[in-house]
Amino acid sequence: MSYPKELRENTRLEHKTYPIQLFQNHCDDVKPNDCILYLHWHEHFEIIFMRLGSALFHIDSRPYIANEGDVIIIPGGGLHVGYSLGYGHIYYDCVVLNASLFNDWVHDPVHAQYVAPYLEGRLHFPVKPAEQEETCQRYFALLDEAIAELAAKPPAYQLVVKSKLHALFTLLSRTFLEQQLAGKPAEPYFVNRDRFKQLIQRIESDFCEKISIEQAAKQVSLNPYHFCKLFKKLTGRTFVEYVNVSRMNEAERLLRECNDTITEIAAMVGCENPNYFTKLYKQYKGMTPSQARK
Repeated sequence: MSYPKELRENTRLEHKTYPIQLFQNHCDDVKPNDCILYLHWHEHFEIIFMRLGSALFHIDSRPYIANEGDVIIIPGGGLHVGYSLGYGHIYYDCVVLNASLFNDWVHDPVHAQYVAPYLEGRLHFPVKPAEQEETCQRYFALLDEAIAELAAKPPAYQLVVKSKLHALFTLLSRTFLEQQLAGKPAEPYFVNRDRFKQLIQRIESDFCEKISIEQAAKQVSLNPYHFCKLFKKLTGRTFVEYVNVSRMNEAERLLRECNDTITEIAAMVGCENPNYFTKLYKQYKGMTPSQARK
């Protein structure tokens, strides 16, 4: 899987009136630590329903393990990335929706009290709701039914999906709103998030640029020690590993899509020494560039 050249994902939702999309992801023959969801963010909510396998998702620097049947809710603007935890196949459904899907309820006072705080980002649902409150597991039948409608697209499926997701959000709010309002104001998910977004976009848009740990730390206004700790929490990889993986993913794409020589591709991804490039590629991809091209 290749990383995008821009970290911010411009998720295209099919209908402006019903801004919702289903992505059914099948990752076959994965190995532990394989990337199954590239690092990105978008303005929409994202709900992941694990169907098969186990994965580790990092969401705004916090790790969450997802096994079969687990549901993960990612708030709008959250940086997130996913890695396989085992060998075999990983299947997961991903529902992406914009808060404007529920604009019809905007003048409803009960909606304003219970659902709007989450849609507007003033409150966040727990990333793994069922882990905090077991009764949430029952609510996921609504999500399952919405996904079935999105996959089959029978007549008026949009209305069914909209109503089921609104019911899901309402039940989650009923479960968590009171205790969240009673507690202390929630801290931002990740205070340096925007600076890290700019840094990672820089890494993935100019593969030839040499960025030291000190330079990267300075960009996000941290000392190198704290930067390295926070970067690992955010991405699941060290800074050096992340730079190398990004370059090897781009190299993989170039080997597949263009006719440039391996030496030329090595230079394009910031590896001036072709032998070092071959060593790195084999380390991260399990084969040499020549084998990959064949």
